[in-house]
Amino acid sequence: MSDQLLYSLVRPFLFFMDPESAHDLTLPSLKRAHEMGLTRLLPKPATDLRKVMGIDFPNPVGLAAGLDKDGRYIDGLASLGFGSIEIGTVTPRAQAGNPKPRMFRLPQANAIINRMGFNNGGVDAFVANVQASRFYQERQGVLGLNIGKNADTPIEKAADDYLLCLSKVYPFASYVTVNISSPNTKNLRQLQGASELDDLLAKLKDSQQRLADQHKRYVPITLKIAPDIDSEQIKNIADSLIRHKIDGVIATNTTITRDAVKGLSHGDETGGLSGEPVFELSNKVIRGLKAELGDTLPIIGVGGIFKGQDALAKIQAGASLVQVYSGLIYRGPALVRECALALRNQNTSI
Repeated sequence: MSDQLLYSLVRPFLFFMDPESAHDLTLPSLKRAHEMGLTRLLPKPATDLRKVMGIDFPNPVGLAAGLDKDGRYIDGLASLGFGSIEIGTVTPRAQAGNPKPRMFRLPQANAIINRMGFNNGGVDAFVANVQASRFYQERQGVLGLNIGKNADTPIEKAADDYLLCLSKVYPFASYVTVNISSPNTKNLRQLQGASELDDLLAKLKDSQQRLADQHKRYVPITLKIAPDIDSEQIKNIADSLIRHKIDGVIATNTTITRDAVKGLSHGDETGGLSGEPVFELSNKVIRGLKAELGDTLPIIGVGGIFKGQDALAKIQAGASLVQVYSGLIYRGPALVRECALALRNQNTSI
């Protein structure tokens, strides 16, 4: 039985459940399946090496952050054939996130709205989970660690949270992503403003250089940005990335716009909208960034990838790698292989 057929049989049961409950069932089940050796039966993408940020990615299709916030399911997720796994977002201290319900499916639009609010067990537990994974212990592949700030940390003190998390996760990461674009932490997107961003990136770069000296290993930093920015903001962000020699940019996070889901059940829920409605929004940001950045630093394209051609569109817009999340929920693990196949023979190393 193919993975696509199997998921088509399982999906109605999962979609009958509350989305967060389905999430809390699926990941432990995947972990058990991996431990029993069952995920070895899944067909995997062929190796299609890409060198990006000085890192060898086995293939250009990665898992976006958010699915495994605490790094408890790294091995199971890696067994699905991703070229990279990004986990988090993690904060310095554990926090419960926003009240439930806080995740909603919109199947008519192939979309999800979430207002999770960086729910996680804190950076120390996160690092312990990373260290316990075979993926990390055996250096099986590329592991991105995504960091954020606690909800109760004043925005003017946000840099302190990022710097603390960076110092804790640095020794264990292939790269570190700085998430300043979630709409579910109050005022977080304010950090995308020109002066705030300039200050944050300067501090992060200084810390990165000191950590590289301390650990005798350079770990790239990427910045994850929102789709809800205009051309002037794109230019300002690109200028800051170049000026501070940041290693990469992830475009994009979820959107706060609702035009694509007006009138749909749950369409007016607050939070970040992901899935097909963010596809063109993120592509527009990718094209804008590519026009400003050229080949100075790579772009990782995220948002609304539901088929191989969607992944190819991200690359054609200017991305070097892609990541999936909502498409995986709707399509299952066959999406990883389909996207990887669509990107074969696309030279995206940078």
